[in-house]
Amino acid sequence: MSRGLNKVQIIGHLGKDPEMRYTPSGKPVTTFSVAVSRSWNSADGERHSETEWFNVVAWGNLAEICKQYLVKGQQVFVEGRLQTRRWDDKEGQKHTSVEIVANEMMMLGDRRDANNNHTQEAALSSAENGSSMAEDEFPF
Repeated sequence: MSRGLNKVQIIGHLGKDPEMRYTPSGKPVTTFSVAVSRSWNSADGERHSETEWFNVVAWGNLAEICKQYLVKGQQVFVEGRLQTRRWDDKEGQKHTSVEIVANEMMMLGDRRDANNNHTQEAALSSAENGSSMAEDEFPF
């Protein structure tokens, strides 16, 4: 019997502040978008770049942490799995969305704390892996 693998890792910048809501059963869920840019040189030496946007969904403790610490423009590492959702809107139109269901998040770059203006770095994991937070200073 063969096994499958559904794992994705991205590093990019948040397009807007995360939005958190609760399911009818009270479970927190946070959504945010991440822009990942890449650049390359074509055969003629011309420089090209493009940006891909990814929708990210975090659940439980990780959802609460993402809402509390992430802000628009911040660089972030996200690891999780791809999930495709399909639904019909009120007019009967079919929609499809591919999103990353996060199980790990790491803040990268600067985040200015409004209270004491210092830089924080944090590694955060979902409740599945035990919620943890490690703070380190990085010189960039």
